[in-house]
Amino acid sequence: MESQNYKNHRKFYPPHHFIYLPLLLILLGIGIYKSLDDDHNLPWILFSVSIFLILYLAIMVRQHYALGLQNRMVRLEFKQRYFEIFELRSDETEEKLTFSQIAALRFAYDDEFKILLEKALKENTSGDDIKKAITRWRADYHRI
Repeated sequence: MESQNYKNHRKFYPPHHFIYLPLLLILLGIGIYKSLDDDHNLPWILFSVSIFLILYLAIMVRQHYALGLQNRMVRLEFKQRYFEIFELRSDETEEKLTFSQIAALRFAYDDEFKILLEKALKENTSGDDIKKAITRWRADYHRI
């Protein structure tokens, strides 16, 4: 498995991203083309609207549940890690950080975690800038 870093840390689910969604986009394109080209365009308009709704629901439902659960787990991981490093509860610190910052900090090893956390609190560093500042990437191969 390739070593994970900033440039390759995103994950795709091939059946969803490379088969199902492209197929729906092709069907939507055909429906729109036919509705503009055909004299009897009402069925094609309804077909296009139906495909668009299916596409929209497929994207939104999948994202909503997966990201909601993943976000909760990332926050829990931050709380646990903060406690292990500082032997303190993270409630006050967590309230001062955005989710993007919390998510970015999980890719840093403990020594960098401390430095980047302090920088995020003092300078309000963005999550993307935190990721770019990590010199030794702590990979997460278990993300969904």
